Amino acid sequence: MPASVQSAGAEPAQPAPRRRRFVLTPYFFVAPAVAIMALGLVYPVLQAFYLALYDWKVGTSLANAPFVGLAHFQRLLSDPDVMESLWVTLRFGFWTISLEMVLGIGLALLLERPIRGASFFRTVFILPLMISPVVVGLIWRYLFDARIGWINYYLGFIGIEPQVWLGDPQLAFFAIVVTDIWQWTPFIFIIVIAGLQALPSEVIEASRIDGANWWQQVFLVKLPMISSILVIALLMRLIDVFRALEVMYIMTGGGPGRSTELLSLHIYNRAFATQQLGYASAIAVLLILVVSAFSLLILRLGNPMRGKSNI
Repeated sequence: MPASVQSAGAEPAQPAPRRRRFVLTPYFFVAPAVAIMALGLVYPVLQAFYLALYDWKVGTSLANAPFVGLAHFQRLLSDPDVMESLWVTLRFGFWTISLEMVLGIGLALLLERPIRGASFFRTVFILPLMISPVVVGLIWRYLFDARIGWINYYLGFIGIEPQVWLGDPQLAFFAIVVTDIWQWTPFIFIIVIAGLQALPSEVIEASRIDGANWWQQVFLVKLPMISSILVIALLMRLIDVFRALEVMYIMTGGGPGRSTELLSLHIYNRAFATQQLGYASAIAVLLILVVSAFSLLILRLGNPMRGKSNI
């Protein structure tokens, strides 16, 4: 029998496993972007922590500022003003983000369909995003003015007494919530409608053929498929809420009392009104930690949703 003929039971020789080569080229391309992000994100955080270790005030050099270690962090944990501003920020973020997500998603679902005038309404809805926050604050401070504001003017037509919107703690808080919703709901609208329009029409049509009504298509098909986009929108709005400053500074200045003083505005007042730069830096570190904690929580809760997302 020829030597080249193998027996039926013989197994073919397995090729030797190849060692995976470690390629550095992709890392060289990514390195500049990572370095820029580290310079723009990590360095300010480390700088804020470093400044918080000194009792640095305006008008004095950091070299002459006394070193206090972690005393500022111990102080802020028992500072009722800081805790009150943090609580105002959390309340503000809850109401604004919740309502903006509901309104933005609702408007996107209504205007994603080819209805008459949809393009016009889309353009109108995004106009608030094009206005400077300073101008937004001035516009709404005028609208909520107790004497010449348009809101009191039109409330008078239905028999409601004029309200001191920006002079009452609860009404002032309501006013800044309404202003933020007006300004940032279009942001959610743009992101969501872009995601909805990117959905494959075959999937939507298949759900309709299977007998799904409009509500079932929305909650069982469309929203689960854009869940990753919703998580990103939620995360971006969370970060924006914690750094909001200009509108509240112009409308109320944090008052009456501290009823509208967000933590970002409290940091500004500590740094420039009372000139406590070191203590303001410690509060800024607290703000960063709070934002990071909520961001990680959102990403953690959003992981199961991403598995259902096709975008």
